[in-house]
Amino acid sequence: MPAHTFDVPFVLGMMRLHEAPEMHQTNHLADWIEARIEQGLHCFDHADIYGNSDCETLFGQALRARPSLAKRLHVVTKASIANDNPARSSNKVKHYNASPDYLSHAIDNALNRLGVERLDHFLIHRPDLLMDAVTTGRVLDEAIMAGKIGAAGISNHLPSQWRRLQNAMHHPLRANQIELSINHTAPLFDGSFDDLCADGHAPMAWSPLAGGTLMQGDVGNALNHFAREQNSTPNALALAWLRTLPNRPVPVVGSVKPERIAEMLNGPETLPRETWYALLEAARGHCVA
Repeated sequence: MPAHTFDVPFVLGMMRLHEAPEMHQTNHLADWIEARIEQGLHCFDHADIYGNSDCETLFGQALRARPSLAKRLHVVTKASIANDNPARSSNKVKHYNASPDYLSHAIDNALNRLGVERLDHFLIHRPDLLMDAVTTGRVLDEAIMAGKIGAAGISNHLPSQWRRLQNAMHHPLRANQIELSINHTAPLFDGSFDDLCADGHAPMAWSPLAGGTLMQGDVGNALNHFAREQNSTPNALALAWLRTLPNRPVPVVGSVKPERIAEMLNGPETLPRETWYALLEAARGHCVA
């Protein structure tokens, strides 16, 4: 798979993998991964903070138990959020760290936990306002040249922030994760989505179902209406709404339930233009002009 594209209906987000007791059984998780690959879902999104690294560890145990799977899937992982939501009594402060040492160790640790030879995409999870672009860019370039990562990217960055990093790098940034859904359309109107497309980034949309709130109010009514018309499901149409955008943003879906995943596959690749705008209108409460 080329480093700059995700040829899947959606990416499987592993943030809550550790919350499912059955996923702590190595063979069960290996079966689950294989079943998803057979469905055409071979991209898995991780981060070092997910389950305090337990999600990567569990996933890696499954790949080690069934080594053939590692060659059939695409791994994305992220780092830079340090001491995520620390307890008040810990005397630790949540902060972001995109320093060379932090990211270099994060890449090596992710490779060890996941048990893969290469991270297909490694993303800086949140922008570190203290980042030295030259040294951070150098460590990402070196990781690419060493074969540790296939491509670097960013998540939740402003165009000025990723361009400062890009200007210090030899290799292009390839992926860009943003919050995007029918209920969160700000990137479509503030220019940031256009900027990431112009810069050649493969867009990934996290929280594509807006934490379940899409099924409420006018948007929920509209999704149900169109789902009945198209013999589909509301969630599947919400994902198709994203894929209809230029550069085909790939949704990052957080569920690990096979029945819910199958339900989200039950929909079209894209939506007709009027249906797309009808859903936008339902979310915004007014037409486009």
